[in-house]
Amino acid sequence: MVTAPGSRRRQRETPRGGRQLGGSSQAPPPRRSETRRRPPPPAAMGSPRRSPLAHVFKGTFVHSSSSAPMEILHGHLLGVNDSGTIVFLEQADQQEQLAKKWGFKTSDIRELSNHEFFMPGMVDTHIHAPQYLFTGTRVDLPLLQWLSTYTFPTEAKYKDSDFAEEVYTRVVRRTLKNGTTTACYFATIYTDTSLLLAEIVDKFGQRAFVGKVCMDMNDTVPHYKEITADSVQETERFVKELLEKKYPRVQPIITPRFGPSCSEDLLCALGDLAQARDLHVQSHISENEEEIKLVENMFPAYQNYTELYDKNKLLTSKTVMAHACYLSEEELKLFSLRGAAISHCPSSNFSLRSGVLNVQKVLKHNVKLGLGTDVAGGYSASMLDAIRKTMMASNSLQINKVNETGLTLAEVFQLATLGGSQALGLDDVIGNFEVGKEFDALLINLKASDSPFDLFSADSFEDTLQKFLYLGDDRNISEVYVAGKQVVPFSSSV
Repeated sequence: MVTAPGSRRRQRETPRGGRQLGGSSQAPPPRRSETRRRPPPPAAMGSPRRSPLAHVFKGTFVHSSSSAPMEILHGHLLGVNDSGTIVFLEQADQQEQLAKKWGFKTSDIRELSNHEFFMPGMVDTHIHAPQYLFTGTRVDLPLLQWLSTYTFPTEAKYKDSDFAEEVYTRVVRRTLKNGTTTACYFATIYTDTSLLLAEIVDKFGQRAFVGKVCMDMNDTVPHYKEITADSVQETERFVKELLEKKYPRVQPIITPRFGPSCSEDLLCALGDLAQARDLHVQSHISENEEEIKLVENMFPAYQNYTELYDKNKLLTSKTVMAHACYLSEEELKLFSLRGAAISHCPSSNFSLRSGVLNVQKVLKHNVKLGLGTDVAGGYSASMLDAIRKTMMASNSLQINKVNETGLTLAEVFQLATLGGSQALGLDDVIGNFEVGKEFDALLINLKASDSPFDLFSADSFEDTLQKFLYLGDDRNISEVYVAGKQVVPFSSSV
């Protein structure tokens, strides 16, 4: 299960020979107290000759740590055991000692070429699976009109399981191909097809949270809403049935759509359920100004939007809220106090003209933050696009003199990987190549067939890495691993 144990891992030092890039102006938020998980011991002397390791890779590894937004580790060896856990990451000159300790032969090592490297899998902290149907279209209206004109009528079709299966299969395949190893999905109000999404995610080997959407208020598309008691009961059924499946890396998440779609009774009941079952929570907050005014009018007893969630037990250390463009200092302090996280969705924020989140301000308040594609308000299902739009949003704040400096590309790389794992409470399991974590990784080929960018002899490795982050796409992502298992290219069974 993906639930992060409440244990604190010791901070791993930069491996010898590691290079740190893009000095961070803000340290990542402090992590919960965690116990470091030890990898299983190596095979004893006299055991069978087969290596106890599933993979040994030799080459370049690029990842983030809590002390550096980007580390480039050339000439390193990384070992993964049969359960998908990283058991060593050391300089290649340690090969002889590592081989003796872990029982692998030179022929077991897969050596990367000089135009290949591994990076951690990317974490999409906010994506609407049913909206994938119209991704890349219909971004011509502001949020509330966009929901009633396009989104609610589309989501109402997902009662049909055949229809849902086709779209959900495609969105999981597409996001995996694009390098999303972990996704935090909104489904729809329909329990059975939301369970189907979880089944498809598990079949393809992606790591995910899946949420059955809860909404008991919808005047604009009245046939797409639930009765309050039914919404709570169906959410309980969704959680129970999904947990009974015992999928290793797919977990339920309590999902009130957002303030304007939920009565106070529904929010209260969902908060009680999340607390009783110790579940993760996702929703939207302060996406656009019209939405905020609506919440103020609907819930006058609350001081602000954040308090609406907080007083109903929905703002916890297991909560991730999308957008948050207009949170006050007071609200950010409450996020920090509760340990709640924000999903930054710049593509959607720009496309629907919602607003611009000041990421640096959020990080200064020690609030956990990851990136989201927010399909289909965001028109791309690629986290590489989310990285690029995050840079643009940061640049726009600097142009408009809101911030003196902008985020670096290295810092944004960190947000797309380690930052996302922190936002979802998975940073003791995934997010970088620290020993003891699971191997969620992308093999990047900078000279892939039909690569969308050109390399030149004068390019340094750092140049080629930047070209990939700004110009690369799924053609450069040659293999994808989740918990040590290769999930892309897809096997014939899926």
